Amino acid sequence: MKRVASHLIGIDQGELMLFSDYENDGEMWTGTGERERVLPVTFSQAYRNLPVVHCAMSLLDLATGPSIRADVGTRDITETGFSIVFRTWEDSRVARIRVAWMAIGEMSDDEEWELY
Repeated sequence: MKRVASHLIGIDQGELMLFSDYENDGEMWTGTGERERVLPVTFSQAYRNLPVVHCAMSLLDLATGPSIRADVGTRDITETGFSIVFRTWEDSRVARIRVAWMAIGEMSDDEEWELY
C-alpha cells in the first residue's frame, strides 16, 4: 500500500489507442512469436514523487482462431510520466488495442517553502 502524506492528491488519467495494425498489415496483425509495443505517456503535471499507475485494456480487437495471448503493463514510471507496454506471443493476431490509465500520487504545494 502506498500512503500519501499530503492533502494535495493528484489523479491524472487518459485513454490511448496503442496501435491499429490491421489497417496497414503491421507486425501485431501479421507477425508471429514474441512482439512488444511501447508507448510513452506524459502526465499533465509532475508529481512530487513516484505515483501509483494503473492501466488496463479498454479495447481488445483480435482475430478469431488463434489463442488470445495478451499482456499490458507499465514500465519506467517517473514523476513526469511512464510507458505503457503491450506484449503478445506465438500465433496471436492483434488488430488494435486501446489502453486506459490512471495515476494517483502526491502533488507539490505552491504554498510550501523549503528553506534549507
